[in-house]
Amino acid sequence: MSGVLNGLFRVRAFTQDDAHIYCTEEQLQEEIIGVIELSKEIYKAFNLDYELELSTRPEKSIGTKKMWDSAELSLEKAMKKLKIDFKLNPGDGAFYGPKIDFHIKDSLGRKWQCGTIQVDFSMPEKFNLEYTGKDSHKHRPVMIHRAILGSLERFLGILIEHYAGKFPLWLSPVQVKIITVTDRSNKFADELKEKLEENNIRVETDFRSESISKKVRDAQKEKVNYMITIGDKEIKSKKLAIRTREGKVSFNISTEKFIKDLLKEIESKK
Repeated sequence: MSGVLNGLFRVRAFTQDDAHIYCTEEQLQEEIIGVIELSKEIYKAFNLDYELELSTRPEKSIGTKKMWDSAELSLEKAMKKLKIDFKLNPGDGAFYGPKIDFHIKDSLGRKWQCGTIQVDFSMPEKFNLEYTGKDSHKHRPVMIHRAILGSLERFLGILIEHYAGKFPLWLSPVQVKIITVTDRSNKFADELKEKLEENNIRVETDFRSESISKKVRDAQKEKVNYMITIGDKEIKSKKLAIRTREGKVSFNISTEKFIKDLLKEIESKK
């Protein structure tokens, strides 16, 4: 219902990754292609599928038919040049110009309208913007509204549900949890934490006076990607016992190899 809040999906105020691109009418198609390519790269990083929709001139609009035809053609040609399938949504454009909407799919198959590329004839007119063309005459530029994630709060909500909280390593708020067996392990754990942080790895330590099984269970509930258990054996050998959140355990791993593997996984965004 109107006015009802819903977690991160409907908030009192939101932040949007909106950008405005000013260009000539001849540059329009090229700029649209650039935004589509950027959107593809970002959605790929999050492992999100999407569909594109082209919305054309509504009944109430500003600007001439020639302007609208040119803008709609530029949007259509950009998608065709990139060989992207799209759905036509006649008459659903904004009053100030046609647009391309990105509808992303989460892991449950639900669709969310996030990214948008909107051509705007209104703002350049209102601000009386001009540029001098090659013909030495004054011309009005075209404006493109570009948002890729849309509302950052809502996009975060989509990601949490899409991954069911199991974020890939590069996205996880806490990537590694260091769990100690006794207080004797704390010094080694702090030294290890420092080495990980030097490599920009997000890490926390668990020095609580709880059993190892409870600490591991809590870390798995938090969906931490990797858990390192530090006891007397690990301190003596200077090797690590590493557990994934899926429960796979590896022993005798050097700190250098672990860090190298982490950085490789982060880089690959898998």
